[in-house]
Parts: sequence; C-alpha cells; structure tokens
Amino acid sequence: MYNSKLETLPLEELRALQNARLSSLVERVYRDVPFYKKKFDEKGILPGDIKTVEDLRHLPFTYKTDLRDHYPFGLFAKPMDQIRRIHASSGTTGKPTVVGYTENDLEVFHEVVARSLACAGAKPGMIMHNAYGYGLFTGGLGIHGGATKLGMAVIPVSGGMTERQLIILQDFKPDMICCTPSYAQTLAEACKKAGIDTKDLNLKYAVLGAEPWTEAVRSQVENGLSVSATNIYGLSEIIGPGVSQEDYEEKGTGSYIWEDHFYPEVVDRDTGEPLPYGEEGVLVFTALTKEAFPVLRYWTNDICSIYYDKSEKRTHIKMSNIKGRSDDMLIIRGVNLFHTQVEEVINGLEFLQPNYQLHVKKKGIMDAVEVHVEVQNGVSAEDASLAQHFSKRIKNSIGLSMDVVLKNPGDIPMSQGGKTQRIVDLRK
Repeated sequence: MYNSKLETLPLEELRALQNARLSSLVERVYRDVPFYKKKFDEKGILPGDIKTVEDLRHLPFTYKTDLRDHYPFGLFAKPMDQIRRIHASSGTTGKPTVVGYTENDLEVFHEVVARSLACAGAKPGMIMHNAYGYGLFTGGLGIHGGATKLGMAVIPVSGGMTERQLIILQDFKPDMICCTPSYAQTLAEACKKAGIDTKDLNLKYAVLGAEPWTEAVRSQVENGLSVSATNIYGLSEIIGPGVSQEDYEEKGTGSYIWEDHFYPEVVDRDTGEPLPYGEEGVLVFTALTKEAFPVLRYWTNDICSIYYDKSEKRTHIKMSNIKGRSDDMLIIRGVNLFHTQVEEVINGLEFLQPNYQLHVKKKGIMDAVEVHVEVQNGVSAEDASLAQHFSKRIKNSIGLSMDVVLKNPGDIPMSQGGKTQRIVDLRK
C-alpha cells in the first residue's frame, strides 16, 4: 500500500474531506472559469449552495463537447504562467480535448499512479517496462511519473517496435509491464512465435488499461506472459491513468477509485438521475483537487457500477469493469449490445481466441452485426459447423442473430501499442 492513511480512511472522515474539497472546488470554478459561472447562474445556484457531495446532483454535467467548444484553453482555471504540462486526446473525430496541469496537479497525478502501481504489486526498486505511448496521450508520462515517485526504475519503451520490446523484456529483466491489454496480447503472441518461454522472463505483473477488457483477455495475457494482470483506469479529462486500480490480491472484485481526489457517481444514461450503489449506468466524475483544469460532474460515457466492499483492505469505493461506452453501444433490432458481451461468449469456446471485430452493416433496411473472430492454432477457419455453433451461442446468450466469419490466427489486425478497434461501422 502506498498511502495507507488515506487508502484506509474511515468513510465518515473521507466524506468530510470530500465535502471540504468540493466546497473549495465550486468556489474556484465559479470565480475562475466563465463556463461554470454561466452554468451556475442559469440554474440559480451559488457556490455556497453546494455544501456536500450529495448536493452535486443539483449541478449540470460537463460533456466532452464542452471541452471541444472551448478549445484549446477556455476551461483552464489558472493563467498559462502557472501551467506546467499540457496533454490532449487523440482527436480522431474533430479537435482534440486539451487538459492542463499545475505543479500541484502533477504531484497529485504522480501520487495516484504510485498508489495504483503499488496496488498492482509494484514495490520500490522494481524495474518498470512502460509500453504506453509517450507524447500528448497521458498514458506514457503519467505512468512514468507515478513509477518514479514510487521508487521504480522506468524503461520508457513507448508503444510499437514489438521485436525491440521482446529484446528489452529478455535483457533488461523488468518486473512489471504497463500497456494496453490488446498490446499485451500482441506481445504474448510475439513471444510465442519467437519461441520465448515467458516463464524465463523476470516479469511478474502487468498493469493494463486505456480500453475495456474482459476475463478472457486477462487469462490470455496471464498465461501468455506469465504475469498477474490487473486493470488501471483513467481518462485525461479527470487526470489520466490512476483514477482507479484493481488490487492484484483481489482480482475480479472491482477497482478501487481514489475518491479523496475523484468523486464518482453512476447515473441513468437517459435521465441523468443518480443510481443506487450496485446499479449499472454512466460513470460521472468530479475532480476534487484539480487546479489547472477542474471539472464538475464529467460525463465519461463509460458504463459500470460502483459499490463499497467493506470486507477488503481499503475503504475507498470500487468500480466494476467497464462494460462499454454509452456512445459505443449498438442498438441492433431493439437490443442494446456492447462488444464485451460478444467477447464473453468467445471466452467460453475453446476453439476461438479473443481477437475479434464486430462489423456493423445494413442488411436491407435493418442494422446487422457480423462477427469476425480468429480461431485457435490448429483449428480450421473453414469449418462451417464451428461458425454455426458460435452463432447459436451468441443467439442464446445475447438474444441476437449474428453472422460469423472465422479467421485464421493473425488475420485480424492486432495492437501495435495503441487501442484496438473492436467495432467497424460500415453503415456509412
């Protein structure tokens, strides 16, 4: 545990800390960010009206479109002479979303990542192989700063150049690797093809994030790299990686949210009303301590639930695995569909491996989904009976009929360090 005092803070004390930080936050954004002052004034709310985290429900949400509408620095709360770093999203659709950090913001960033890495099994003196991308993306530098704060030696490999990654894994003997889950799959497959016995590597832990993944992927990575794999969650609009982390001794029970800095809500995707603990909806965050780029009730689009697990070793709330994104949810013939649901079906079939894509097409006037998935080595992709069996399992599990296209191993593009495209929309 990195910060045992804060990570085990009694809930009553945690709430008092959150309330004090929230009061300071609303005062600052009302004073320093015209966007929020206008939102407050339109609702007839003054900062003094928001006294506790329970009062957050009275405030409007902040959306990604708000960030783009105020591109690049219109939502910053500090002048540029106090900004020490600027990051941005990939901007694959329109202008990127831009975020800034003060000196104190960077300290918080390093702190929560250090907590996360310790939660994943890291200790001072270990070597970190950091295969997240460096640059405008928050992953590479964010993980790097937290690992340094924890006392690790960081190898800043970044993404891509897989053959070089294998050499470093063998020669530099890192204890932990951080990357996207899809790239961990790529590395596992590359080790297999190169004849590398990963049990001979020094790797013990893998910290995977930046895209939703399932137990099927965990099993493949753990077996393929001989590691214990855990999930790290974050988003640049809140801070970057390190918003929450799965404990390596509690895998499968959810990820701890460092809620002394990031207050979570789960709300109904249609009404925006807060949902009780344990119910699934859209995850919303308020960044309680951010200075340069404070956000209130940021609508993440991620679908999950939150809950307290009092039997475990920390007092902070947990979040479930991300089921998908509300903006990526497909509605096919009236049925809500996330690609992770298909992955769960794949996981139950020994002749398939979890490298797949969903191709969304028009079939007449109706939307239809075609599943492209790779078979295991030694299995024929031409076997129609296997495709038929998989299609029936999808129908029974999800309630939708889908065409299935079996592919040979290596036919579907794998990650080279970035995020894998699971949904290919061909309707346009």
